[in-house]
Amino acid sequence: MLHNRFFRLGTIGALICASLAGPALAGSGGSLPWEGPLEQIQQSITGPVAGYIALAAVAIAGGMLIFGGELNDFARRLMYVVLVAGILLGATTIVGLFGSTGASIGGSFVAEQTAVPNANRVGGGEGRHG
Repeated sequence: MLHNRFFRLGTIGALICASLAGPALAGSGGSLPWEGPLEQIQQSITGPVAGYIALAAVAIAGGMLIFGGELNDFARRLMYVVLVAGILLGATTIVGLFGSTGASIGGSFVAEQTAVPNANRVGGGEGRHG
């Protein structure tokens, strides 16, 4: 019986603490000293600099692999790593070339879908002939 009473008190205490912790969790913390430089690096990697680095890396690594002749195993593996890193750095640029800019739904698309709900409806189903 004593165990059950402590369990109930502990459960009630945990629920009270969880309900009072909302404002503390909603507040934003201060900026950490390393966030600024990391954001600058992120912007540099995802910006136009990434395209130039990727282009140079792919061109140099591809040229070394094609015209390198007798590269030892370490150099060949290093060129593969540089080639893959260049492709990964330029992946956002390459995807952007194909016209994919992200997943966003415009307001006009949603308005068109809700304004005419039965415009494309075909009556009768598949089995109806005529």
